[in-house]
Amino acid sequence: MPESLRMPVFIATVLLVWTAMNAYVFWRVGSLVAPYAGPWSRRSAAILLWTSFPLARIFDRTAPAGLARAFDWFGSTWLGVLFLLTVFLLAADILTGFGRLWPAVARPLRIAASLAAVGLSAFAMFQALRPPVVVEHEVSLPGLPPERDGLRFVVISDLHLGTILGERWLGDLVDRIEALRPDAVFVVGDLVDGNVRRVEPLRPVLSRLRAPLGVFAVTGNHEYYAGLERSVRLLRDAGFTVLRDEASELVPGLWLAGVDDLTARRQYGETDHAVVAALERAASGPVILLSHSPLDAREAAAAGADLMVSGHTHAGQIWPFGYVSAIRYPLQAGPYRVDGMDVLVCRGTGTWGPRMRLFKPSEMFLVTLRAAPGR
Repeated sequence: MPESLRMPVFIATVLLVWTAMNAYVFWRVGSLVAPYAGPWSRRSAAILLWTSFPLARIFDRTAPAGLARAFDWFGSTWLGVLFLLTVFLLAADILTGFGRLWPAVARPLRIAASLAAVGLSAFAMFQALRPPVVVEHEVSLPGLPPERDGLRFVVISDLHLGTILGERWLGDLVDRIEALRPDAVFVVGDLVDGNVRRVEPLRPVLSRLRAPLGVFAVTGNHEYYAGLERSVRLLRDAGFTVLRDEASELVPGLWLAGVDDLTARRQYGETDHAVVAALERAASGPVILLSHSPLDAREAAAAGADLMVSGHTHAGQIWPFGYVSAIRYPLQAGPYRVDGMDVLVCRGTGTWGPRMRLFKPSEMFLVTLRAAPGR
């Protein structure tokens, strides 16, 4: 497919899926509320909800901050509720053969499914309000100089700063990271959500994020969508070292490599071997690779990486979407071992879209490195 068509086709596909989900839910819920709401009310509600999220994306770029925030919250919340309604109503329909197998229980089951979806949506909204949990990992790095044993770094990913997550939330996060006193901080992509203009006023808060060895970042797919060069400039103005298909010596004997996001590169038709190119720039010694999307892990291991740190998946964010996400990204969340290389995948420090998390709390990593015999 020509590169110029990739993004329009992607957007058209998303809108098609969005419309299909809305149509299905309106059809099934409409039959339940018909005795209580007239046709005009049902159609008006359907149009309002169907247009909510697309309008929120448009207003994010064009409307004043307050209006954009209101539309984004409403449209994003409906996105999360819509997903759960689709899952539970579809399960009820499959169990009853869309009402043909057990017609007597079909309607009560659809009511129960709708109530369950709404109840879990409320719980997911509550769970998303909790601060990110700190998950600790210890990783043995072959060849790490003994004097670097115990070096600690914090990993944050997928903050998705913008209209919903802003200055107050970010300030609390920076304070929590500072209290952990890490030697370094790694920001593994999607710090920006959809509009870098909304995040630029947060630069003074981002500049407070400091560590003795520095703050290092790589881009995610949302930096591409928001404007790659402008997003990178924001990160650098905040004092971050942005690794773009390159490597830097973190301390003598320990290298840090980073790549621009692999998912976005493929969406935009870039097929270069970025992971290999970045790792080739590291000299002798153990290497940590920062890559927003947990892709090409075997390629990274073969090219000499000892630890790969990623995010992107959110572990599905709202159960059971993780099962869908795992089709594309088998490394979903937590620690893995791939061809002798350790992999840590953060399920996200913030949230994308709906301010909801169902059974998958936000998190950040506190990683301690241990010296191990040379590789």
